[in-house]
Amino acid sequence: MNTNTGKPSLWFEIRRTLQLAAPVMIGLVAGFGMNFVDTVMAGRLPEKEVALAALATGGALWSAGLMVVIGLLMAVQPSVAQLDGAGRQRDAAAVARQGLWLALGLAVPFFLLVYHGAAILHALDVDPAIIPVADGYLRALAFGAPFMCAVMLQRFFSEGTGHTRPTMYIGIAGVLLNIPLNWVLMYGHLGFPALGATGCGYATSLVILLQALGFFLYLQRHRHYTPYGLFDRWDWADLAELRSLLVIGLPIAGTLFVEGSLFMAASLLIGRLGPTPTASHLIAINFSALVFMIPLGLGSAVTTRVGNALGRGDPEGARHAGLVGGAIVLGTQTLSATFMLTFPMAIVAIYTNDATIAALAVSLLGLAAIFQLPDGIQICMAGILRGYKDTFVPMLVNILSYWIVGLSLGYWLTFERELGPAGMWWGMIAGLSVGAVLLTARFLWRSREAIRTGVSGAPAPAP
Repeated sequence: MNTNTGKPSLWFEIRRTLQLAAPVMIGLVAGFGMNFVDTVMAGRLPEKEVALAALATGGALWSAGLMVVIGLLMAVQPSVAQLDGAGRQRDAAAVARQGLWLALGLAVPFFLLVYHGAAILHALDVDPAIIPVADGYLRALAFGAPFMCAVMLQRFFSEGTGHTRPTMYIGIAGVLLNIPLNWVLMYGHLGFPALGATGCGYATSLVILLQALGFFLYLQRHRHYTPYGLFDRWDWADLAELRSLLVIGLPIAGTLFVEGSLFMAASLLIGRLGPTPTASHLIAINFSALVFMIPLGLGSAVTTRVGNALGRGDPEGARHAGLVGGAIVLGTQTLSATFMLTFPMAIVAIYTNDATIAALAVSLLGLAAIFQLPDGIQICMAGILRGYKDTFVPMLVNILSYWIVGLSLGYWLTFERELGPAGMWWGMIAGLSVGAVLLTARFLWRSREAIRTGVSGAPAPAP
């Protein structure tokens, strides 16, 4: 350690970031493995094209709602991290208890959105052959929505305290439970009827319920959380505290919704092209999302590192943590892109043996490899800025990058230039690249201002 500034050495920061990130990455990869398993097992159903397309469109709608939930509850993590860095563990627990009220307020609308999702699919002109199967999947999946709110709240509190292993534990447990439950409910075993995509939704809901209960027991019993006194008392809703969380969380939710809705809109628009392009897109986006868990985990770790540094009054340490996190992400994303370019056929073969679907999916994986770098950079920079509680400007950046640039260009290339699903992917690459550049510039400016003016836990104003 540098005793003059308190800034950790380079290797210390790398090691500590990876220590925090590794369990999150493993947990997220395992958790996303549920989607991977769902896709692979749906690809073995008799009506695989329709089933895969239903999971793609229904999953896109679920993801859009989940982005709002995650964004609002994610406000808990930087708030807890800064308080923890300042040695105020009891206050950090109080933030989590207010977050519970926020989670309860999100549970009902999230359920209703997913349960009645078929109406949205109709309005978006999704292929009529897909909608009935997607409707069954979404209605079953909806029962897991309230419990997902509980999982996210517990996760962000734990990660804010610097304890990231629970995310890993529940992620691994989830995918291990999901496989046999899918086998029983999708294909019809052990006396249960074969429910296909609907069975997949029920299996996922049950897994999420068990994850929420498991996380609760972990927080209650593990000694790491004893100083926080999380369960020592019950706090009624405090409007001032909830307002503070919303000031941070609403822009995060907006940011994640804009990004998530880009991919949702891409899936839904490609759904207009028919089952085969939709199924091929699902394979490419599913694997891309799987490897995306790596920079997402790193982004979460850097949020905590930056928040801790600011909480203890060390803006130079916060900048150092952000730069190190960005460098690590560059390395991981380069490796991911190289793997996707080198082994596309092997990747696609995991999902399907249909030659037509596979050929298109391989071409889309090449495009997915291209956007690994900008995608990783933008999510890491967003995580860094959350550590500063700087969330409003990133939301504006994402609106510009993803909707005005990415979606508009993707639509034009797909339908006007008739490039098919590849056009939408080129649009996403453009949007992610613009976002990566602008968010990096925002971090560099924000970190310089923090050093020049001192640490502030309030959201930063626009320059």
